[in-house]
Amino acid sequence: MVGIGLIGYGYWGPNLLRNFIETPSAKVIAVCDLNQDSLNVVQARYPSIKTTKNTQELFDDPAIDAVIIATPVSTHFKLAMQALEAGKHVFVEKPLTTTSAEGEELVDKAKQQGRTLMVDHTFLYTGAVQKIKEQIDSDKMGDIYYYDSVRVNLGLFQHDVNVIWDLAVHDLAIMDHLLPSHPLSVSATGMSHVAGQPENIAYLTLFFEKSLMAHIHVNWLAPVKIRRTLISGSRKMIVYDDLEPSEKVKIYDKGIELTDSKESIYKMLIGYRTGDLWVPQLDLTEALKTEARHFVECVEQSKTPISNGESGLRVVRILEAATQSMVEKGQPIEL
Repeated sequence: MVGIGLIGYGYWGPNLLRNFIETPSAKVIAVCDLNQDSLNVVQARYPSIKTTKNTQELFDDPAIDAVIIATPVSTHFKLAMQALEAGKHVFVEKPLTTTSAEGEELVDKAKQQGRTLMVDHTFLYTGAVQKIKEQIDSDKMGDIYYYDSVRVNLGLFQHDVNVIWDLAVHDLAIMDHLLPSHPLSVSATGMSHVAGQPENIAYLTLFFEKSLMAHIHVNWLAPVKIRRTLISGSRKMIVYDDLEPSEKVKIYDKGIELTDSKESIYKMLIGYRTGDLWVPQLDLTEALKTEARHFVECVEQSKTPISNGESGLRVVRILEAATQSMVEKGQPIEL
């Protein structure tokens, strides 16, 4: 049985708490939050769980094996480092840290302590992303040409991070998980339309080896909510629409075939291939439930998580470089 301590019972904390309570082989021991009203809610709903405003109580409690951190990103490094130094396993909300230097320290500390460090990249545990991963890994899509994603809505404006760190982090984590290689550089442009606030709209272009590229559009100031990703391969193409109630993933047997013209070396013929549309059945288990169980399993069996510290660090490096590129008006930054 893995003893769990949760730090942060704000926006995402209640969802994490519920799923870890429902996870076999896990027992939530305590919840920590600075807001007494939040702790009162926990006490009313879960009388057997201890509550406190002091994080050190969780680090000192021998019954707690793992600490879940659901606090603002600016606090992630300090809390995660304290937890690792106390010998606890750590599950931290995305993004891992505010800088790649901090992320490197956490990854190194987790290795030194022999503890699990896992980042809450929830979308990796959805049935949709798992199915897409299956298609790419089995080579059914052929060579991947591009990854193109749009993640826009009206609000929720953040005050401590820009739209890249809030929204693009999801797509970067999915991209890191799905694609067969990692980007070499990133170019980003963005703009703030609220005085004194972080950028609320941004466009990222990521460059890989060969002809693979990725493009991500994120926006807090859109009249509609869109969560759509296109992934093109040499054999098949995928449309992933997270807002679709049932048919979130559609796989198209469409593409082009290039052949040299026999009539002239200066001509190239393009053949268009149109085949079937396949809508695969997806695992509908709540992603957070799958993720919580995966974390506990990794702690118990010393397994490497899918969204481990290294993957979280790669995402932070891209976020960091993209922010720098925005300041430099889209100048590509090497990773």
